[in-house]
Amino acid sequence: MTQEDGQLDSLVRKRIRALRVAQGWSLEELATRANLSQSSLSRIENGRRRLALDQLVTLARALDTTLDQLVENAADDVVISPMIDGTHGLMRWPIKGDPGMSVMRQRMTGPPPDNPARMRAHPGREWLVVLSGTAVLMLGHRRFRIETNQAAEFPTMMPHAIGAEGGPCEIMGIFDRDARRGHQRDVAEAGDRGDAQTPCE
Repeated sequence: MTQEDGQLDSLVRKRIRALRVAQGWSLEELATRANLSQSSLSRIENGRRRLALDQLVTLARALDTTLDQLVENAADDVVISPMIDGTHGLMRWPIKGDPGMSVMRQRMTGPPPDNPARMRAHPGREWLVVLSGTAVLMLGHRRFRIETNQAAEFPTMMPHAIGAEGGPCEIMGIFDRDARRGHQRDVAEAGDRGDAQTPCE
């Protein structure tokens, strides 16, 4: 067994125990659900019994997970550095678990545009939380005031624009694949116009 195999073996055993404890189950209860003896399950968790594929399948089912999730090797980097766009005051982080998703942080100083023609619409959904200050979300014909620690979620097919009220504000947004593409186009268009910030970010 290689060192990497040994680490995965240990991880799977810890994961089985952690999932059992999270469910509030005793060794006896999980053993019953997985059709194993209590002593066999104890030896599996403690590394005194070889992990067998058929037992892992049964344990995964009993723990309401999948075999893939049970043996997934989380050896990838945990910390993700942001991509910074200083021109538009944006910081973006990709979400590794779903490459179609991304996180964006932006500081805004101006109000949303008065002209409805500058509101944007594109496929997707957006979720945002106000980290500091007060944001104004224009959504179709409606105006929403979002205070610090409040959040909003909306379909980006609705014409929308976001700005600040009463001073600078900072927001954190999460976009699905379609909304991210729409915002990337808006940033590019804003750059062509020389705008300091895009209407919908």
